[in-house]
Amino acid sequence: MTKIKPGLCNKFENRGERDGGSFDAKTANNGNSIGKVFAEKNVPYLLTNSKSYCKIRVRKPELLLPAGSLTKLKTVILYGADAVYMGVPDLSLRAKSTFPIEEFEEGISFAKDNGKKVYLTLNLFSHNSDIPKLSGFIKTIKKLKPHGVIISDPGVFAYVHKELPKLPIHISTQANVCSALTVDFWKSMGASRCVLGREVSFKEALEIRKKCKAIELEIFVHGAMCISYSGRCLMSAFMASRSANSGACAYSCRWKYKSKLVLEEETRPNQYFTLEEDNKGSYVFNSKDLCLISKLGKIFSAGFSSLKIEGRTKSEYYAAQVTRVYRKAIDDYFLAPKKWSPDIYINELLTLQNRGYTEGFFDGPPTRESQEYNNCASKSEWSNCGFVRKNNGECITLEIKHKLSKNDEIELLSPYRFEPYKLTLNNIVLAGGNKIVESISPGRSNQSIKIYLPKSDAKLFPVYSVARVKLNQ
Repeated sequence: MTKIKPGLCNKFENRGERDGGSFDAKTANNGNSIGKVFAEKNVPYLLTNSKSYCKIRVRKPELLLPAGSLTKLKTVILYGADAVYMGVPDLSLRAKSTFPIEEFEEGISFAKDNGKKVYLTLNLFSHNSDIPKLSGFIKTIKKLKPHGVIISDPGVFAYVHKELPKLPIHISTQANVCSALTVDFWKSMGASRCVLGREVSFKEALEIRKKCKAIELEIFVHGAMCISYSGRCLMSAFMASRSANSGACAYSCRWKYKSKLVLEEETRPNQYFTLEEDNKGSYVFNSKDLCLISKLGKIFSAGFSSLKIEGRTKSEYYAAQVTRVYRKAIDDYFLAPKKWSPDIYINELLTLQNRGYTEGFFDGPPTRESQEYNNCASKSEWSNCGFVRKNNGECITLEIKHKLSKNDEIELLSPYRFEPYKLTLNNIVLAGGNKIVESISPGRSNQSIKIYLPKSDAKLFPVYSVARVKLNQ
């Protein structure tokens, strides 16, 4: 059994207080009262303000993180994830996932040993060539015993549900679940959870929650936004012969395009208006990244079961940082909703690689401010500079992911405290010896340095802890 020491960010859950307590809904929604919380048999509920009242239990939702590799799985669990989702190669929408079948068993065992859940993704849209693989997938599920699977294809759903009728099945966002009617359909088919499409506004989601009581609902709160409807993209297949619906997206929507458009208004024949890009081109399909950290109060009061974060192909730093920030934000809110403010969490999320942030469809159809037309480069001033591979109690070994030079200031992020640990590299000592160098780059595999810390500080950074460096120091 492999257990990790519970971090500061997930100690709330480890005290067995997952359900949290009741709180004032007006404060919970930052002044926008949509209901009131009351106690019935000592259980907190939400009573929504509408003509037909609906009781929804106010619980701390599951924080669901992506695991694109075994290292990332262990990283997000260390930093406070309640559950992870990971894709089986060839049968999920992340064909590039570096998570071979051989490591699944270790990852699932690690998660279960630490009281966390694991969901396997089977959310591709199947072709005839995929069908023979399903029997092997069923055998894999029986062996690994995950807590559930995520599916989008109705045929695949029917196959899996017939073979494993007791297995919880979650309906993927790729299935375009955008109405109560659709949720009720999947519930009648035997689904235990529906992941709502990113196009669903909060008002719509609240109506769905009100009408569909006996099924779990999950929403995305953070991550990249696809230009296409719930990720149902044909652009990559057309531009690069790589199907996004089979897990091989080329991210064509992030490419730079040049365009020249001619418009003719119908009442002004033969009068042409030319729209032409300048020499910078345009990123006309490039959405900003979703970030709903400031909307958590409303989300909690709606009674969603799970908050999902996108990013199975992102770095270890992304996995750790997005987990620690949302874990801390959620726990702080349930401890003291009246004192809660999103500012400190937003500032930390700005250190992640991002294209700028948007709240997407949360308040209705997004405006042009949700797009980034000039470039698709990250807006962050920070970069992942490595993660801890070893810790002997007074010296940590940091595997390098970014060039570091003498006198650079880096920040180590502990799972046991929220404040970053700032450190100046007065000397750069190579791991595997005591050679001191002026700078080091991550060109070679496992390129690492040694960092000596006081024992009281070293214990803050177990294996898989991450570090960042500010760019252009």
